[in-house]
Amino acid sequence: MAARAIPPGRLRRRLTVAFVLVAGISAGALAAGSYLLVREARLDDSLQQTASDVRPQLTAARQFLPLDGERRDNLLAAYESSGRHVILVADGETTASNPAYAPPLSAELRAEVAAGQIAFDRPDKSRMLVIGGRIPGSEAQLYVVRPESRIHSDLDQLRTVLLAGWLAVVVLAALIGRLLARRTLDPAIAWERRFTADVSHELRTPVTSLVAAASLLAEQVDRLPDGVRRPAELLIGDVVRLRRLVEELMEISRLDAGREPVIAATVDPLALLRALTAAHDWPVTVEGDAVDLFTDPRRLERVLVNLVANAVEHGAEPIRATVRTEARTVTITVSDAGPGIAPEQLPHVFDRFYKADPARSGQGSGLGLAIARENARLLGGRVTIVSEPGDGTHARLELPVTQRLPRGERAAAESEERALS
Repeated sequence: MAARAIPPGRLRRRLTVAFVLVAGISAGALAAGSYLLVREARLDDSLQQTASDVRPQLTAARQFLPLDGERRDNLLAAYESSGRHVILVADGETTASNPAYAPPLSAELRAEVAAGQIAFDRPDKSRMLVIGGRIPGSEAQLYVVRPESRIHSDLDQLRTVLLAGWLAVVVLAALIGRLLARRTLDPAIAWERRFTADVSHELRTPVTSLVAAASLLAEQVDRLPDGVRRPAELLIGDVVRLRRLVEELMEISRLDAGREPVIAATVDPLALLRALTAAHDWPVTVEGDAVDLFTDPRRLERVLVNLVANAVEHGAEPIRATVRTEARTVTITVSDAGPGIAPEQLPHVFDRFYKADPARSGQGSGLGLAIARENARLLGGRVTIVSEPGDGTHARLELPVTQRLPRGERAAAESEERALS
């Protein structure tokens, strides 16, 4: 009988619950163990201090023998005035030096003391330690009562703190477990990445052959009959777009696999923007600050080409690209006066293969902004898009000036060295 497949949603919930259980049980065991150790230590310390004081007090009580009415009162008053609360059991009567500190004496405790032992007890809910013995030379029993309210108050606070910490760990574990389960088991993400890698690999060889054939066809297109020329031109254009798609698929597959190294060098983003707009004949106004930025020129160019091409293809003039420098950041903004992006579409602009208008026949593959974001991340920066319908679109690339890049050095330190030299 074939095993029934577990739905991804249920599997994610199971993984999250397992993560929470492991973290909760571990944190709970640690908290409980810590509490019990501290509690044992505090109570044992209280017992040791009281026990060490009981024997001298029993010996000192001999001076009040025999315990008639006045001597009994004097004994109780003497101990109370010294800050000690005691209970005296003599001639069948039980008398406390302070009624507020007179917990019940259990039969087991009294029996052990009557047998000549030093014994102790902590009556339930009294938060007091009672420890006593027989007064030497008599059958009278003297019990010293030590309040432990302060100890129990401290333990209550510790228990509250540990419980709050345990709850925080459980909540954090639930959030982390859910995130890990989603990233690990999300079939959409796993399937998309595998699809991207497989398709780019399988298409690379046939597309290379198509590009070579299309190049030969392009050289002869002017000699073709009129009825064949237009289909040939469309075919050549489609092959070019297919080559671009495969190249982008291969690039984003390498980014997913972490096989894209960062090779840093000094580059001026303003000069690079001007060179790119001139090379592509883009109608873009470039302005701003010239700055020597230590980053990967190839990846920076990849990001800028995607941002500017996106504005040219989907926006409207005037299109501006500006470079602004601050103490720790270089900000490159590409703005257009196009129709903008609808609010419900804006959160998805970096999704792979996403197009605001799926029916459009543009050359874009829907990978440009995703590739731009991944390349910016490798440079230690980020890309953001701000857009409102009717107000155009503003793409912003922020790059750190002082952040250490992979295989790189800090641009700020390099600039300081040049300034000092």
